[in-house]
This record gives sequence, C-alpha cells and structure tokens, in this order.
Amino acid sequence: MEQKQKTREYLFDNYKVLLIVLVVIGHFIEPCYDQNPFLYELKWGIVAFHMPAFIFISGYFSKKNPSLKKLVGSLIIPYFVYEVIYYLVYTFLLDKDTELYFTRPKFTLWYLLALFVWRLAAPAVKKIPYYLPVSLAAGLLIGLFGIGNFLSIPRIVFFFPFFLAGMEFDSSWLAKYRNAGGYVGALAILGGFAIYLFTDEYHRGLPVKIFYGRYSYEALGLEPVEGILIRILCYGISFTLIYLFMLVLPSEKKSYSYLGERTMAIYIFHGIIYSCVKHESTILHSIKSYRESSLLILCCLGLVWVVSRKPFVRLTNRIAHLM
Repeated sequence: MEQKQKTREYLFDNYKVLLIVLVVIGHFIEPCYDQNPFLYELKWGIVAFHMPAFIFISGYFSKKNPSLKKLVGSLIIPYFVYEVIYYLVYTFLLDKDTELYFTRPKFTLWYLLALFVWRLAAPAVKKIPYYLPVSLAAGLLIGLFGIGNFLSIPRIVFFFPFFLAGMEFDSSWLAKYRNAGGYVGALAILGGFAIYLFTDEYHRGLPVKIFYGRYSYEALGLEPVEGILIRILCYGISFTLIYLFMLVLPSEKKSYSYLGERTMAIYIFHGIIYSCVKHESTILHSIKSYRESSLLILCCLGLVWVVSRKPFVRLTNRIAHLM
C-alpha cells in the first residue's frame, strides 16, 4: 500500500523566511541601531519576537523524539566544527583575542547547543505536571543568577517555554482565525504595537537586552522584582506576536518559500560574515541617516540570498551529517 506523502506546511516556511531575514537585519544593525529612531524601534520590534518565534517553530517540528546519536550528529558535532571555524576566523583573519573554548558558545552558535538540550530534555520535562508554567517560572528565576554565558544556560532556560509551546501547538487551531476578520484584526494589533514602539517613552529607558535571555536582572540594571515583572511582560509580548504573525503570513507556496528550508546555512554563515565586517570595518558603526539605514537593510536582504545558495547549504548539510 502506497504511503501518503505528508503535505508541506508552507506557512512555517514563509514564517522562517521572515524570521531569518530579521535575524540578519537584527545583527547588522546592532552597532548602529541607536543612531536614528527608525533603527532603534526596528531593533526593539525584531528582538521582541524573532528568536522566540524561531524557537517556537523548532519546537513545532520536534514532536518526534530523535535518538541521542542523531542529536549528537546533527547538532553537537556541528557545534564543535563551527566553534573551531569561528576560532580560526577570529584568530587568524580578524586578529581578535579569543580562545578555543567550547563551554561558552561564540555568537550565533548558542542556538545549536540550546536545540540539543531542548530536544533531549523535552520528553522528560513534559512528564512534569503543569510543565509549561513551570518552565516559565524557571525562565523568570534564572534572571536572578549571574551565570554569564557558561553553556548558554540562561538563554536555554529563558527560551525553553517557547520550544515547549511549539511542541504542543497544532496548526489546525489556526483554521477558525485565518480568515478576513482574523487577518485584519491581527494587522491592526501589529500596527498598534508599531505605533506604541514609536510613541512610548518607558521602553526607551530600558536596555533592549531584556529580550536576549542571556543577562541577569542585575546585569541589566534592574531590581529583582522589577526584572521579573518586565520579563513576564516580555514573555507576553513575544507569545502574542508569534501567534499574530501566524494569522497574517501566507500559507501557500511562494517564490521565496524555499529559503525556509535553508535557514541553518543562512544563520551560520551570516554570523561569520557579520563578525568579519564588524571587526574589520567601522562602516556598521557609521550608519546614521535613513538612506544609509535603508541601504543597510537592502544589503542584508542581498546577503540572505547569497548565503542561501547551494554551496553554503551543501556545506551545512555535510557538517550536519558527519556522524
């Protein structure tokens, strides 16, 4: 009997395309986002949901429990390989003072380590009663401790609720909301959020790093209670934005949908290129005008296309299948 082929969910491919574009833009505007209001609020809008959404989608596609061998081969071995590549780039190309340490992931590589931990731990964690609220509580409490970047523990704990929520999510739940009313309503809320960013004064007194998950409340200059309350708000904003974008993004195949299958190559190689540009040039620090900001964003779109080409994808896939 012929097995029926599973229908591809292009909504998530299209979602991943949006997110990887925002990842690249978010990194490249990091040195200059405080130079004008547009970049400043764009940075806030990006960090408020791009990594939570990426992690949510990763959880959605992690419903099956992979073997430890597969996890090691697809995530841990690539993690070590890319750590060595970053070390070589930093040391011999950028002449940057660094060491080959594997317990403190370099730049974008924390995500590989986090995916390994989440996929390995999720089956056991899901056996805990009320595991989603428990994971949220852990994400709030980890901010009380100044662990630093050791094994990316703060990020792993902070972002874990998004991964678990993605595992529980069923795309059929969207059916009754993906209509004209849901589309208009979601767009209205997203528009309201954009207006809020450009008019609100309170968030401008906070560091954008409150969404990074990496820093303790003390490192962010926040009192424990204030930090917990702000992190609760961050969780609420991120989850809301994740679901709203599901209602407005197209669910059919588009000319760009194939990029959703190539996000790992884009994620890895844009980070190497960004590191080279940032450390070897002052151009990213000198972006000030709206015209320069627009050109930078266009360059980011071009970079996404370049590192999504087959040579980069093939290399990424080979590294992910070394074992």
